[in-house]
Amino acid sequence: MSAQGTPQDPEQLGSTSSGSTPSLAIDPRKSMIRAVAWVLGVLFLQFAFIYSYVGAFHDPKPHQLEVQVVAPAGASSQAQQLVDELNRLSGDPLDASLADSESEAREDVREGDDVAALVLRPEKSTDLLLVASGGGVSDEEAASGVLTKVVEEQRRGVEKEDLVPLQSGDARGLTGFYLVVGWAVGAYLFPTVVALARGDRPRSVRVAALRLAALVPYALASGFGGALIVGPMLDAQTGHFWQLGLLGTAVSFSIAALAIGFEALLGVIGIGLTLLLIVIIGNPSSGGAFQAGVMPAFWRVVGDWIPTGAGVDGVRQIVYFGSDDMMRPLLVLAAYAVVGIVLTLAVAGRGRRPELLMSA
Repeated sequence: MSAQGTPQDPEQLGSTSSGSTPSLAIDPRKSMIRAVAWVLGVLFLQFAFIYSYVGAFHDPKPHQLEVQVVAPAGASSQAQQLVDELNRLSGDPLDASLADSESEAREDVREGDDVAALVLRPEKSTDLLLVASGGGVSDEEAASGVLTKVVEEQRRGVEKEDLVPLQSGDARGLTGFYLVVGWAVGAYLFPTVVALARGDRPRSVRVAALRLAALVPYALASGFGGALIVGPMLDAQTGHFWQLGLLGTAVSFSIAALAIGFEALLGVIGIGLTLLLIVIIGNPSSGGAFQAGVMPAFWRVVGDWIPTGAGVDGVRQIVYFGSDDMMRPLLVLAAYAVVGIVLTLAVAGRGRRPELLMSA
């Protein structure tokens, strides 16, 4: 029998006797280029992390926080003068308007439509400041500080009434932020572990569908596990276990689906892209540690349109505002989930990526 085409064929093995390079040998030059590219990518993410967090938090300043001024009977002109004065303050910290009535101002603050309302009481030595700390401590403190300073310049005092106080276990309103961060961390680590075990690109549409389906039990466990910890276990945010569990399921699924899609399309680069969007940009802009009203323009604008920001907003709506305005957070989460699903199914079974995008 001829030896041609057998595994022992020197040509097929790239025998050194013929002077050729083995076909499976690693190209040192390409390997070095790939290694340098990964190191540069890590440095980019590292510096982006530092820039994003420090840039968002190092110098919080109020920017057009919406407040109302309530005029006493027969003193609307005095109240309008105060509104004009507030809107002329240097740096535009407030966006002030004249309320139709105290009851309307109370409702707007209680529902989170306005950060604060100042009720003028000329018959007393103090004016009444209505706030809702459950909507975000940094915004509330910033608006209160500006309004209090203006009132005190008129040699009057301020009495504060918190219409939506924080729960006793929710120090500075940070519980929801850390809850969402926990959901997000698991949601981008889970697809990474799956990719390491089974490969980052599904072999077929069927395998891709099974991988996406596996997210459902994971997302349920993630969402309700987090709600269990902050609720019954720690009493940090109580009375909303089922709603928080369902929101956490949506947050976890949307981020994990997006991560699977990015990894299927780009391999290791997809992991970095998920990290960039969700952690490096998403966490500081989410409105958790500092709310949008005191952050620089970039973070103020993008936060509501990233899953972490949608999650933090959703937690606040559930815990403090009766779930009155859940449409936008849920639509954002749904949009990211759809993008992840479409990406994963679209690239499934398409074979190898270009070499520079390969994970190994």
